[in-house]
Parts: sequence; C-alpha cells; structure tokens
Amino acid sequence: MEDAGAVRKKRGLSTERARIVRKRGHNDALEFALAIGLKHDYVNNPSAKKDVIDPSGDSHSVKSGEVKWQIFLYGPTRFRSDFAVMNGVGQLLIACIDSFPPTFEEYQADKQAAKERLRPHMRELAEKLRDKVRLKAFINKSMFNDGEVDYLTVKDGGVYHIFHYTDVISAMSEKLAVENSQARQKGQTSEQKVILKYKCTTLGEIEMRNDSPVHYKEIRFNMMKPKVMEFLFYEIPQTGQYRDMVRVYGSAHKRFGRWKP
Repeated sequence: MEDAGAVRKKRGLSTERARIVRKRGHNDALEFALAIGLKHDYVNNPSAKKDVIDPSGDSHSVKSGEVKWQIFLYGPTRFRSDFAVMNGVGQLLIACIDSFPPTFEEYQADKQAAKERLRPHMRELAEKLRDKVRLKAFINKSMFNDGEVDYLTVKDGGVYHIFHYTDVISAMSEKLAVENSQARQKGQTSEQKVILKYKCTTLGEIEMRNDSPVHYKEIRFNMMKPKVMEFLFYEIPQTGQYRDMVRVYGSAHKRFGRWKP
C-alpha cells in the first residue's frame, strides 16, 4: 500500500505533466490560429474539444504530440451521460469500471481478481464495437463530440493537416479491425483492452487506467499518433493547400479556407 506522501508526489507529477501538455497544445492551437489569419485572441472552447474556431465559424480539434493522443480519460459519470445512446456501449464501459473494487488499495491487494472480472466485459465491448455503425458512433462521440467539432487538425512535421470529421470517422469505422488484447508473456492477462487495428498495426487502445490512485477506476482511450497519421494520409488524399504550413485532405477542401480575407 502506498503512503500519503507517495500519493501526493504522484499527483504532483501527474499535474505537472498535464500542465506541460496543455501548454504545448495551447501553443500549437495559437500557431494554427495565426496561420489561418486569426488574431491572438482567437475563439476556442476546449471543454467541447473546440481548440480553434476558424473564420467560417467551423471548429478544429488541434492535436500534436509525438507518440500518443489521449482521446479521453473518463469515469462512470461521463459514460452514463454521453455514451448512453450507443446500444449498450456506455453500460459496458461502466461495467468495466465496476469490475474493480472501490479503492486502489483493495485493487493492489488482489489485482488478478479484478483483471479476471474485467475480461468478459472487455470481450463484449469488442464484440459491440465490431459493428461498423456502433464503431462510427463511438469514434464520432469520442473524437468530435457527435459532430460538434468539424475538423481534426494535426500538427505533424511542422505542417497542420486538416481532415473533415466525416472523412475520419468513415475511414476509421470502415477500415479498422476491433480486437481484444492478448497476453504475450508470463504475468500478463488477456482481454484487458479493446484494440483498434489497421493491417495488423495498433492505432488505438481502450483500457482501464489503474496504474495509480490518481486516475483509479477511469477508462482511457489512446491513439498512437504516428500510426494514425500514416493511416489518414493513406486513406484520405490531400485535396488542397492553404498557405505553406496548412494542408487540406478529403472533403475538407469544400469549405475550409473559402472565407473572405
């Protein structure tokens, strides 16, 4: 069992890392806003994933990072409210959380029992998300808040790449395979994650986060940025360019950049 000092230290480190990530994200959003002609006081709404609102009034979720994107990290309250209409997906995510005991200390005392309780729920979650319509709804809600965000805009190689949300969710729901994780070595337990794969490459993982008491009994959805970008570049062709550092893909060219200077 961890003492109070160790818990406070972990929380402090977690808070500092989160602050650094937020600062980097804000800087990238500002850089993108200035690149498309907005001022330093550009409009955004980060609580709704709207990092930048462009001159057409369309919203962008601006992402950067080198390795992973955390799409969400939610507890049961969020799943009860926002994921309740996906034909059982929200309830399954809550069941995954409820597989674990009330406190982190109880989990530490018998991790394997909780992992075994989790397995059938993760199996069922993977089965539900193999349905293309349900997977499309899940990605739309997770990444774009049900279409409230118009574009996924990613900084990669010093360039901002703009994808319309409908192209992203269509490509991902049609092309990604849904699997459960499998134990690869001694001490691991199968079916602890739901994995989104493209041609045998993992693009995303849905998993319980139980590595510390800071985010105990929460579910995290991560996506691997380099692999996601390879996927998007291959599946959604470039269709335009807006200035030197902004490129446009798929159907995004039909609206983005068509405002008057």
